[in-house]
Amino acid sequence: MSYLHSKPTKRGESGCIQNITPETANWQYVSFAVYDMLPGEMNRFYSDDQETCLVIISGLASASAGEQSWENIGDRMSVFEKKAPYSVYAPPGEAIEITANSALQVAICRAPAKGKFPVRLIRPENCTYEQRGSGTNTRHVCNILFANIEAEKLLVVEVITPNGHWSSYPPHKHDSDNIPQESALEETYFHKIDPPQGFAFQRVYTDDRSIDETITCEDNSVVMVPRGYHPVGAAHGYDLYYLNVMAGPSREWVFKNDPDHEWMINKAN
Repeated sequence: MSYLHSKPTKRGESGCIQNITPETANWQYVSFAVYDMLPGEMNRFYSDDQETCLVIISGLASASAGEQSWENIGDRMSVFEKKAPYSVYAPPGEAIEITANSALQVAICRAPAKGKFPVRLIRPENCTYEQRGSGTNTRHVCNILFANIEAEKLLVVEVITPNGHWSSYPPHKHDSDNIPQESALEETYFHKIDPPQGFAFQRVYTDDRSIDETITCEDNSVVMVPRGYHPVGAAHGYDLYYLNVMAGPSREWVFKNDPDHEWMINKAN
């Protein structure tokens, strides 16, 4: 199995099935975890020096952070309902507590921060939508914590790629701290498949091929992209969802296309 691929573990006592840290990923900024919680279970997520975006992937929950609390948030039982999620943002030094009111899956997205922005609930109507590509390169993007809402380091977005389509394509990268030409961002891809027995493919490669990995992605798996190009293909018959978390020295998403494949953009134009 590729060292860039994290398969889900069986849920432990806390419900954790994925736990990516800078130490395990051998990078600096992004931390990412996923919890499958049973009705009535409660978890508390606290970080001394990181901002946190808790994304309700599916299910209903009650949550609190700082002096704020929210009851029965969550508006989808599946990411494939094509509804935006509820999310909770907390700055460093604040805990997020969440109680499952139904079967619940949540993602914990983190990056280093100083505490410039307050606790807030990100509602579905705060998210923004866009469609990218055309033909079998069409995919549907929901910006959760992107240009729509301020944060210090975190960029959080989810994408649905219809079966048989490609995504993050033509291949692009963002691994050079060279604004305005390109930004340096670490990235995780959390994959879900519909139906869940399906699969997708993701390639991660660099110009010099010091990284050149092709990964079979299954339901609830994570692909880590420390650098390089990272296209994704959804197999026929299986729709693909992924949740992206990015962070780096600058909170700017400026990417560079692989010159070998940029011709298709020029042709489309």
